[in-house]
Amino acid sequence: ALRPINPVMLNLSLRTFAMGSLAILPLSLAFSSFQAAHSQESSAPQTINWLISQKSQTPPDAPGMGEGTDDLDDLRPLNQSDSLLSPSGGQKLMNEAIQAVNGEKYDVAMDKLQQARKIFNQLSNFHLQLANSFSGIDQKVFEEQRSEALKTGQMRDEATYRLALVHRAKNQPELAVPLLIQIIRSQNPTTDLGKKSYQQLLELGFVATPFAPSNPGSTPAPNPGSNPPPAK
Repeated sequence: ALRPINPVMLNLSLRTFAMGSLAILPLSLAFSSFQAAHSQESSAPQTINWLISQKSQTPPDAPGMGEGTDDLDDLRPLNQSDSLLSPSGGQKLMNEAIQAVNGEKYDVAMDKLQQARKIFNQLSNFHLQLANSFSGIDQKVFEEQRSEALKTGQMRDEATYRLALVHRAKNQPELAVPLLIQIIRSQNPTTDLGKKSYQQLLELGFVATPFAPSNPGSTPAPNPGSNPPPAK
């Protein structure tokens, strides 16, 4: 004859089974995840080749595809006006900072300029790293990335100069001086921005000797490789 099931024992047995299943579950998930990742990794080259082949087989007049590269450039995420990791994103912050300065909202301007400096500095470093990676391998890519590093480095230094002026307006010369020296190190004392930065140091009383370039017609371009990271 079958014995009646004790509800207490049944509940205990179910709880014990459930706890044992939960204890084993993470290892099972980890193993299955590893197998899935390994399977995806081994099939990745084939998938990429397939995508490339599909792209090459796309007819020229396919819907949504332009005849040139302009349409493609417009669709790239970092080329959008609201992208932060782009020159246009940093420039937008600088424009907002200028408006804040005109309204004497110096704290807002400082925040916008600090964000812009960070973006431009990241862009300059990233482009410079790519340029160094392609040096001696692809001259066209090297020159393009070096040019981008110079351009974004220049924009970073301009944002830094504006930030130093905001500190001057707030009567904070001790915060303006490090920024001005950083610009001179990054640019060159003979560039327009370098000369303006030194003039600010002279007006603040940090230096006493006026700077007069011996050859005003010679203005070497800033070297992105010597650009120091922005001060915090």
